Amino acid sequence: MYKIGLGYDIHRLTEGRDLIIGGVKITHEKGLMGHSDADVLIHAIIDAMLGALGLCDIGTLFPDTDKKYKDIDSTILLKKVYDKITRKGWRISNIDSNIIAQEPKMMPYIPKMKEILCKILETEEISIKAKTNEKMDAVGQKLAIEAHAVVLLEK
Repeated sequence: MYKIGLGYDIHRLTEGRDLIIGGVKITHEKGLMGHSDADVLIHAIIDAMLGALGLCDIGTLFPDTDKKYKDIDSTILLKKVYDKITRKGWRISNIDSNIIAQEPKMMPYIPKMKEILCKILETEEISIKAKTNEKMDAVGQKLAIEAHAVVLLEK
């Protein structure tokens, strides 16, 4: 049996924060604004995992009104959600994802992102692609970074 889920996230770039994507600290003059570390890729993957099983979304499970999630490392949240789906008898069949950022260039960081995510999710079946928005919209104007993810779960 299989179930598929779709996830999306976007965060505004701001000064004074680290840029963390896919669990990797990326060299850049700005970081992403958010209650947690604002890791758009992990947040998109979490929402896809939750959506596949018809569960709540990331904001419901880890509300930004709860102080215990303030500046939390999103890999911790990912592990909690992964544990939740495995307790229900599901495993990751594969993940396909996109990071959309005008800058910085993501390609040099993708191998480390894959390494981190594969370890947490106990799979080698993760695709991470980097895209730009060709200088259009908030992402293209370097105001934000977004991510999309599709997760296929298998029982």
